[in-house]
Amino acid sequence: MGILFIVMATVIALRNFYLYSTHLSVGFYLDNYTNNSLTNEKFVIAMLIGGGILLYWGKFRNARNLNNLDNDTKNFN
Repeated sequence: MGILFIVMATVIALRNFYLYSTHLSVGFYLDNYTNNSLTNEKFVIAMLIGGGILLYWGKFRNARNLNNLDNDTKNFN
């Protein structure tokens, strides 16, 4: 799920970069990351952070599940 968030954020960022850079300047595109209004670029940042948190959480969750699986099989035998 975290990878999906990161991939979609990258697609949105590249799409916005292409649309803004062909019609407007790159400075206008970068200004959308730092201005006070709520823009699509701010959602890109939130999606990247959310995807990173999901990947980080999934790493520990997977390690915990593997440890529990090993303990369950030892008790089974």
